[in-house]
Amino acid sequence: MRQLELLAPAKNLECGIAAIDCGADAVYIGAPKFGARAAAGNSFDDISQLTAYAHQFGAKVYVTLNTIIYDSELDEAKATFKTINEIGVDAVLVQDMALLSLPLDRTENGAALHASTQTDNRNKEKVAWLKSLGFSRVVLARELSLREISEIHTAHPDVELEAFVHGALCVSYSGACYASQYCFDRSANRGECAQFCRMKFDLLDADDTVIEEQRHLLSLKDLCQIDRLEQMADAGVVSFKIEGRLKDSSYVKNVVAAYSQRLDALCQRRPDEYERASYGRVRYAFEPNLKKTFNRGYTHYFLDERKSDIFSPDTPKAIGEFVGKVKEIRGRSFNVAGMASFANGDGLCFINDRKELEGFRVNRVEGNRLFPLTLPAGLRPGMALYRNNDEAFEKELNRPGTERKLPIILRFAAIEGGFCLEASGRGIERTSVETLFEHQQAQKPQRDNIIRQLSKWGGTIYEVEQIDIAPEAESLFIPSSVISGLRQNLAEKIQPAKAHNNEKSQPMKPSVPVMPVDVKNVANEEARRFYEEQGAKDILSAFEIMPKVDYEDYALPLMQCRHCLRYSLGYCVKRGGRRPLWKEPLRLRLGDGRQFRLEFDCKHCQMNLWPMK
Repeated sequence: MRQLELLAPAKNLECGIAAIDCGADAVYIGAPKFGARAAAGNSFDDISQLTAYAHQFGAKVYVTLNTIIYDSELDEAKATFKTINEIGVDAVLVQDMALLSLPLDRTENGAALHASTQTDNRNKEKVAWLKSLGFSRVVLARELSLREISEIHTAHPDVELEAFVHGALCVSYSGACYASQYCFDRSANRGECAQFCRMKFDLLDADDTVIEEQRHLLSLKDLCQIDRLEQMADAGVVSFKIEGRLKDSSYVKNVVAAYSQRLDALCQRRPDEYERASYGRVRYAFEPNLKKTFNRGYTHYFLDERKSDIFSPDTPKAIGEFVGKVKEIRGRSFNVAGMASFANGDGLCFINDRKELEGFRVNRVEGNRLFPLTLPAGLRPGMALYRNNDEAFEKELNRPGTERKLPIILRFAAIEGGFCLEASGRGIERTSVETLFEHQQAQKPQRDNIIRQLSKWGGTIYEVEQIDIAPEAESLFIPSSVISGLRQNLAEKIQPAKAHNNEKSQPMKPSVPVMPVDVKNVANEEARRFYEEQGAKDILSAFEIMPKVDYEDYALPLMQCRHCLRYSLGYCVKRGGRRPLWKEPLRLRLGDGRQFRLEFDCKHCQMNLWPMK
């Protein structure tokens, strides 16, 4: 039996609790510093509160400590690591190997080590090396296919594999992107990405011919694997990760609910193979709908090998769901041909004649006739309309009533000189309480009143699924106050069952060195010594600590991408595309004139982006 985990982002305590309430088996949250989303740091107190809340349901909390660390920050980073471990979180996500010099608690109470996707985990050789260091889990590169995931799992079945299933996609392999640092002094490896890949570019050839003009050529659609969860589980994935540590609670609720329901259905269909990694039953006050939440259009990316239509060249913004076409424009209003209903405050958008996304807000609705505050000048009859903010759905999401409960089974019995009440169920320790009360034969049946009093668990995380009453107890008189007292005492004593504790990996010394070929992003001397002890020969200092004058001479490209413009534009002859007429090398040009050379590494089916002097 394998436990399947839905892993949700927590921008803050509120989002973390919302994720747990909507069915997440685990959440990941940023520490006060050193997380790969610098704008999503959280206090130790909030992390502690979230951990206590999650553990009630056997859910877990993982803390991201996954930036590279400078020498001047090592003491603070280690102190942060130590405090996080003492709080009782379940795992810490790490990129910088300097943190491995800490004496780690390898008991079941210590935090596990997870290798962040920032450590660039593309193959079984890298996973073997991380396993040798004591990592119990590896967060895989987003670019991997089912075949590649399965190969890694087959080679290392004892390593937990975590894979992204939903949310924004980086165009470069994580941990291998330096474009933001190069252009804007904001490091992606320090949680400060400036989203270089969402910008407009011209595509030029060696003769300065413009092939594409001012398009978002590196901007990818959003990932959505909700209909691939079973295949991913069969390939070896145990943790299904939702991207979005900068997203608000509405986004988290909707996406978590959608994926949680799908994982529940999978576990119900194959109960001998899979079960959820945490406990509890969720009742939703809304119906999740992934089309109605922030998205740039959806893609399976490379899960089914290389496919077309993974990027969004017209806009890097949320386009939302298609709601119909503009039928007629009259005065300051227009009507829509389609089945969608609208509400005041809806956000609509369309692709204008300049191939740009243009948005507006609906001020008034009369059936299918819409009155914007200002009618967009670029709106034309026949244009497709999309809704990227649905007011009615937002209200539904925020409606009270969604709750997560632990079903319990109660057993009420008579004992010598009194009565006993016992609780059991998945997610709690078997617990019982007793009370003294002289046995007296009842003048009327007691069963209905016993059930009525024992069913009152409002204000707790428990709900009664079944009540078993011993036959001898039904015939004895017992006041409602005594039953109520038993129930209250039991509620105070019940303890959550221990979560599924995956064994902490122990560092091992492999018989054959398994150092990864590329050792990069080394930002401090302690990490350098670590790699030297591992037998590394070529250690590449972090791009971020190099003098700017040396940026152009860095040994690695600014980006390593599986997304390939040759292929996406229909010019990959290896895969059936037409032969291009342009002269290579191709270049990308930003609006400010800076240019970047594209290198097509067809052997590895990869596109690299290099700076140009």
